Amino acid sequence: MSRRLSHWGWGWEDRFPDLETRKMFAQRVQLFGGFDALEITEPVPLAEAQVPAPRFQVGNAAVAPFASTTAFDRASRSYGRGYRDITRGFLGDFGAAPDVVLEPRTEEEVAIALEWASEQDIAIVPYGGGTSVVGGVEVAERSAYGGVACLDMRKLDAVIEVERSSLSARIQAGATGPRLEAQLREKNLTLRFFPQSFELSTLGGWIATRAGGHFATHQTHIDDLVQSTRMLTPRGVVESRRLPGSGAGPSPDRMVLGSEGSFGVITESWVRVRPRPTWRASASVRFRVWSDVVAATRLIAQSGLLPSNCRVLDQREAMLNRVAADGSNVLLLGLESADHDVRTKMERALEIAYDNEGVCPDGPTYSKRSEETPRESPDGDAERWRQAFLDAPYLINSMVSLGVIADTFETACTWDHFEALHRGVISDVRDAMRRACGRGVITCRFTHVYPDGPAPYFTFVAPAKAGRSLTQWAEIKSAASAAVIKHNGTITHHHAVGRTHRPYYEQQRPALFGETLAAIKRVYDPTGVLNPGVLSRGPRADPGAS
Repeated sequence: MSRRLSHWGWGWEDRFPDLETRKMFAQRVQLFGGFDALEITEPVPLAEAQVPAPRFQVGNAAVAPFASTTAFDRASRSYGRGYRDITRGFLGDFGAAPDVVLEPRTEEEVAIALEWASEQDIAIVPYGGGTSVVGGVEVAERSAYGGVACLDMRKLDAVIEVERSSLSARIQAGATGPRLEAQLREKNLTLRFFPQSFELSTLGGWIATRAGGHFATHQTHIDDLVQSTRMLTPRGVVESRRLPGSGAGPSPDRMVLGSEGSFGVITESWVRVRPRPTWRASASVRFRVWSDVVAATRLIAQSGLLPSNCRVLDQREAMLNRVAADGSNVLLLGLESADHDVRTKMERALEIAYDNEGVCPDGPTYSKRSEETPRESPDGDAERWRQAFLDAPYLINSMVSLGVIADTFETACTWDHFEALHRGVISDVRDAMRRACGRGVITCRFTHVYPDGPAPYFTFVAPAKAGRSLTQWAEIKSAASAAVIKHNGTITHHHAVGRTHRPYYEQQRPALFGETLAAIKRVYDPTGVLNPGVLSRGPRADPGAS
């Protein structure tokens, strides 16, 4: 039997824990949050779920061969995989299901789908791994169109060519992280881009949402790894020239990166790859005082050492992920190179940490990959964190079944604004959880750091009230988003805008730039069928709507 993705939750359906496992997990959550006893429920089976009938049938002979209207295909692509999405799927509410799912096998079929959608007035949503947590794949203005089609790109998943002298690879947009890495590994190369959604998300999705990846410093975003892009629009192809850099006017790639499927469909990209690392060093440094770990991290980010890992966990985050149970704040450091030993750089990074009251009880770990030992195990804290990092999205499935609200949000700000932002966000979200839920816990970590500022990532966990979980979540999420904007942060560092963040993105960007985006959409997508409602209000939205 082939493995199948969950139609309602994050990831593979066989990863949803059984009842006994969730009972044990419930005890951990109660202890961590100080919550009362939690009631465990089961997801509504698809056969009993609310999946509306398709509003139309695909009559186009060129589109029909790659179209599906089965309940599973449509339900599983109704939403992204944020808390609100998973909760609705768990409850069997698939009211946002697309009328049809299109799975093109070639770029030519993508072009056929775009032409058909424009002619038939069908809203079309480009779809990669479906891991959006910001309402990026759900059309709100459904009644304004003749129907909604999901354009699933995952069959375009090949590494087409590799140009070794430039360390460049041409890869189709539908390739998932594991799929593209497996193909690059055959040439001892790697993209080295591992977002938390790596298992499921695609190259095209990373580019469309300006995703953040493996490196905590330096080349942190997919932007840094994109050499050129190719995007299909209802008006034709937009393809940039493959260059290491250019000063020739505004870059056409900047209209593709972060476009979230509103201007066109990314079909392939040339990206910058690298030899797989040979030398690695890792260390786990503990700090009693939060301000000390923040200071150490800032100095390391500004040192020019460019660590691949420079992630901070506050004491609650460290406890939640079983990295440290002694109340320490933890700095996880990592360096790597395919060219040279990184021992000296690690020693200097640790000197900076020690100068700021950090301690490294187990010392650093050094390793060198060879053909005989192709993989190395990082030190204990880093390995526990890595596994917790990859497993975390699956935990939301269990949290929903326990009646617990669990979600994350992230931002970035300059170092001079961080203290006020951290204090303000923590305070405002705690107040919102008390109002909505009676209590709750919020944690903070740094996912990425820059010389001029960190990217704080917050997690909140609170008890839900039966029948009110989505209202409670919305109140907390609104408070979090408002606090981030109020304290000079960006509404998103790497989770994208979608429909959830759009009102706050409109506050963040200059008004004239918003008009510019609308003008670009009119040029690329004259009928307004491409993923309406992300980045800006769709062309057919109620003028008074937010």
